[in-house]
Amino acid sequence: MKGVIAAVPTPVDTSGVPQELPFVAHCKWALENGCDGLNVLGSTGEASSFDSAARKRVMRWAAQNLPMECLMVGTGTPSLEETITLTCFADDLGYRIALILPPYYYKPVSENGLLDWYAEIHSRLETRRISIFFYNFPRMTGIDLPVSLIASLHGRWPERFAGIKDSSGNLEYCRQLTSTIPTLSVFPSSEVALAEAGSSGFSGCISATANQTGMLSQKLWAGTGLPDSGLAGRISKLRTQITSGDLVPSVKFLVGRQTGDAGWENLVPPFKKLTSDRKSELIGIASQLNRD
Repeated sequence: MKGVIAAVPTPVDTSGVPQELPFVAHCKWALENGCDGLNVLGSTGEASSFDSAARKRVMRWAAQNLPMECLMVGTGTPSLEETITLTCFADDLGYRIALILPPYYYKPVSENGLLDWYAEIHSRLETRRISIFFYNFPRMTGIDLPVSLIASLHGRWPERFAGIKDSSGNLEYCRQLTSTIPTLSVFPSSEVALAEAGSSGFSGCISATANQTGMLSQKLWAGTGLPDSGLAGRISKLRTQITSGDLVPSVKFLVGRQTGDAGWENLVPPFKKLTSDRKSELIGIASQLNRD
């Protein structure tokens, strides 16, 4: 998997129950509008707010309606057993990649403890073919995955531990990964990083704002290694505007604006609906997204 990957949101009803039809419709729209792939049930998808049964339903909807080669799915939880169960379920459905957070409750956690945790997942998956992408999101987890840990696991089981989504915002960390482990697929969380994908060895990006910037980001990705004529700057400005407020509610509002479905504004607590002022800001942003 390479290129522009959108971390897709999950629509819910007023009780917080995931909704199939708008979810599938938006996923198809994203793939038709600049995205090479989708990250289902990541942070943008509010995965940590759902129980295992709800996560399995969303996994099944995507698997039954979308091309599997375009999908990765978040299966990480603080529970080793639950993470293994969800990852096995994803493999049964045909997912090729599981995006897995580190066990983020007990801290501090040693590098050896993290190594044992990931090694146990590998062992319990046995001969299953699903690959694991690390999910480095220290602002949320309180854990910054060491490069040495990733190098060790990838070195021992390269087909299993095949990639990483880095949401630290630290491109130097991503560059260190590609230079130290050149066979690892490295995906920063910002589309702006696509401008240096060729020189830095990035495999693309996995981004929440790619739900809106997909077409622009695809132009940047397609022109990797060429002068972008200000395209990266334009994407950076849009991304900054979208992320300046609560990210998940903002992304969902913009999807609702694009589809005409106000149900996209429903959120699972602790998220709150946006203020009228923020909605006005986002409407202004939306008017910039489809300009050539």
